[in-house]
Amino acid sequence: MTELVLINSTSGQPPAGHYSHAVCAGGMVYLSGQLPVTAQGVALSRQPFDFQVRQVFANIEGILADCHCNLTSLVQVRVYLCDIALWPQFNVLYAEWLGPHKPARCVVPVPTLHHDLALEIEAVAMLPA
Repeated sequence: MTELVLINSTSGQPPAGHYSHAVCAGGMVYLSGQLPVTAQGVALSRQPFDFQVRQVFANIEGILADCHCNLTSLVQVRVYLCDIALWPQFNVLYAEWLGPHKPARCVVPVPTLHHDLALEIEAVAMLPA
């Protein structure tokens, strides 16, 4: 049986609910959904979309670093957007963020997210050998 290792990022806000930022199991890292919330707990709902996206990317990078992973460790990414019309803009920012790395991805339109934020991203990454 594989041991579960619960990770709470040192670079982000402590979880506000009953969950961990990430769980490592079976050579994989499962990242909980990340919202555009700063390490100080400030929800960026009043900020422009690109600002919110970059905050989520920073949150993900911090968690990956705490798991000894990086962006090229990402295997799958799930994106939840409150306005599907933002998909083209998101796709440009996402491509800049990941460069040539192209993990599997799913983009899902949703009616609303906590704090009236524009997006949430969850991911799966591979632990280093």
